[in-house]
Amino acid sequence: MRPISRKHRASILPLLLGAVCLATLPGCEKAARNMYDQPKYRPLVASSLWPDGQSARPLSPGVVVHSAGTLAGAASGRRGDEPRSLRSPPPVTLETLRRGRERYDIYCAPCHSVSGDGDGMVVRRGFPAPASLSSPALRSASDAHLFDVISNGYGVQYAFADRILPADRWAIVGYLRALQRSQHASLDDVPPAEQRALRAERP
Repeated sequence: MRPISRKHRASILPLLLGAVCLATLPGCEKAARNMYDQPKYRPLVASSLWPDGQSARPLSPGVVVHSAGTLAGAASGRRGDEPRSLRSPPPVTLETLRRGRERYDIYCAPCHSVSGDGDGMVVRRGFPAPASLSSPALRSASDAHLFDVISNGYGVQYAFADRILPADRWAIVGYLRALQRSQHASLDDVPPAEQRALRAERP
């Protein structure tokens, strides 16, 4: 009997491996079925699996339950569905406006543009244009609505709750208000000292 050549061994090996895999499939399915059909414990029923005989187990160390932690009180426990304590706008300061502008330029300007007119670089390359942030509808929208849109998305806008912290979302909302005001400001919005200087510069 002639020995099997290296070439033939190389062609037979995949067939053997395939046959072994096929032979083990019924066992995998049986194990999976056992997992699906395993008996369920009723509340406070004894169990022989643990030394204390209790089927109701305490939480393992390090587990944070839904009613505790930073998302306590959230409806779903997801980012973007934070408890009310994180859904109140912080005071608007120059520092929060600077932070809001920085975050806006990173996450919002590609679509909304730096001026908020909806003609960002992504839009210029074919993405659907969003409404101008200075439109009457968005100027009259509540801060909570803007926060929710940033968090959970709206229409073709992505949800940013997993990328922007709640405090930064509120900072963006504050900057959006400043951006809207800049597009619709009047001389009466300027402090009196600056008003006099501006009137003196008029031709």
